[in-house]
Amino acid sequence: MTTTGVMGGELGDIFWDLAPWIVYTPGFDIGCNIYVANPTDTAKEYALIAGLFRNDTLISEEALPVYGSTWFTVEPGDFLRLRGALRFDESDVVLSVGLVERETEMVADLVSTSLVAPTVSALPPTWPGMPDVTGEAGYDWSLLLTMMLPVMMLGIIASAVRSPAGKEKVTLPAGEERKMLPAGREA
Repeated sequence: MTTTGVMGGELGDIFWDLAPWIVYTPGFDIGCNIYVANPTDTAKEYALIAGLFRNDTLISEEALPVYGSTWFTVEPGDFLRLRGALRFDESDVVLSVGLVERETEMVADLVSTSLVAPTVSALPPTWPGMPDVTGEAGYDWSLLLTMMLPVMMLGIIASAVRSPAGKEKVTLPAGEERKMLPAGREA
């Protein structure tokens, strides 16, 4: 199999809604939409081949079934939106899905994303300049709560001690008549 390059456009195009990298735990589903476009003026048959790579070495490769079959047809000038989920037993790899055109057996286009293993320091991220009192990579959230407690208390007191709106006494100049409006809603 040979490739024509990303966004080749001559034999077909593939797009998806996955980010360039994803925090991924092996064994969980990755939901995605894959769009396959046929820019030619003849109907084309395509297959989707998923490959996992680590350091430019192919770890695994498999055909992704579409409507229960390896090959599927896209009409000329049309596109298909394929909804599904992918699941792998690996992380810290690059996931690539190639669009193979049947007649030439060439990879018409390719999309990729990095599947990154979750780490303790990644969630939540450490803040620059903050001390690490937990002994682990990460942030000591008890320190943040201790700093925020006085601010939260001031907010509670301020909301309880507000002046009652609309209860001030209005005095009119001599000789003016007070106009009465219907009572509105109380806040």
